[in-house]
Amino acid sequence: MIDKLAKIQDKYEEIMALLNQPETMEDSNRFQELSKEQARMFPIVEVFNKLTGKQKELEENETLANDPEEDPEVRSLAREELDTLRHEIVELTQEARIMLLPKDPDDEKNIILEIRAGTGGEEAALFVADLFRMYSKFAELNNWKIEVVSSNATGIGGFKEIVASVEGKNVFSRLKYEAGTHRVQRVPVTETQGRVHTSAVTVAVMPEAEDIDIEIKTADLRIDTYRSQGAGGQHVNTSDSAIRITHMPTGIVVTCQEERSQLKNKNKAMKHLKAKLYEVKQEEAATEEARLRKSMVGSGDRSERIRTYNYPQGRITDHRVNLSLYKLEEIMNSGEMSEIVDVLAANHQADLLKEYS
Repeated sequence: MIDKLAKIQDKYEEIMALLNQPETMEDSNRFQELSKEQARMFPIVEVFNKLTGKQKELEENETLANDPEEDPEVRSLAREELDTLRHEIVELTQEARIMLLPKDPDDEKNIILEIRAGTGGEEAALFVADLFRMYSKFAELNNWKIEVVSSNATGIGGFKEIVASVEGKNVFSRLKYEAGTHRVQRVPVTETQGRVHTSAVTVAVMPEAEDIDIEIKTADLRIDTYRSQGAGGQHVNTSDSAIRITHMPTGIVVTCQEERSQLKNKNKAMKHLKAKLYEVKQEEAATEEARLRKSMVGSGDRSERIRTYNYPQGRITDHRVNLSLYKLEEIMNSGEMSEIVDVLAANHQADLLKEYS
C-alpha cells in the first residue's frame, strides 16, 4: 500500500509541475482536466504525508525510548507517546486503504428514479406516493433538484408508477442502495376490518447517461405523440404534447406527458431512455462479475426484498444490514434517511476492504 501511495504522490507532483507550465495554462481544457485530477489526488497525498510523518515520529521516539545514554525523563516521555503514535498510524492506514478502494464511476452522476407498485393493488400504489414523498424530502435536505418525468396516477392519491430525475452532488452514490423491493405492512385506508396487509413496491435507481456513455441512432427510435391524460382520463391539455419513444433494438419504451411543451417532454423522455439503455449496458458488463461475487446491493434484481416498513410497530428494517429503526413515521415524513444510507455505505465499504485487503 505504501508503494501505491508513493506512486500517487509522484504523479501528484508531476501534475502540479504541468499545471505551472505556460503551455498548460493556455490550453483551458487540458488545464481543467489536470486540475480535476489534482483535486482528486490531493486528499490521498495529504493522508500519505501525515502517515509518513507519524511513522518518522514513531521511529524517532522508539530510538529515544531505547537509548540508554538518553536522559531518563526524555526516554519516559518518548515511551508515553509511542501508543498514541501507533494508534494514529493505524487510523491513517485505514483511511488510506479506504481512499485506495476502487471508485464507482457513476457515484457523482445524477439519476433517473423509478418507483412502481407491485403486489397489493391500491395500497401498493399509495405506498409509491409515500416513498416518492420521502425521496423528495431527502432530495430537498441534500439541496438536490427532483423533477417528475412521467407518472401514472390512481384515483385515490397513489401512483401505479412514477419516474423522476434527481440532480445534484453525489446523487447516485447516496441513492443507489435504494434499488430493490420495498415491502410495507399496514392497515390500508380501504380496509374496513382493521387487518394488516402486506404490499410491495419496486424501486430502480439508474445513473443518468451522458452522451459519451450511450450513442442512440435516430433510425432505432420510433417516436409517437399523443394527447396528455390526467387522472381519471381527463385531458391535461388539448394538444398532442405527450411523447412515447420506443427503442426498436431493445423494445424499451419510455413516455413523458408532464410538460405542456412537446419538445420538453421529448427531452425528458430521451433522458429516461438513455438511463435505461445505460443500465442495460452496465448490467451486461457486470454479468461475469456478478456471477463471481455478489455485491452488497445485489444484482439489481427487482425481486430482492431490501427493506420492510412496518407501520403497526413503527419500525423500518433494512434486511441487508439487519438495521431496525423504530422511527418510521419520522423518517417517512421528514425524509431524513441519512442514518440508513450511511450504514449501507459503510457496510459496502467494509465489504470492499475485505475483498481488496
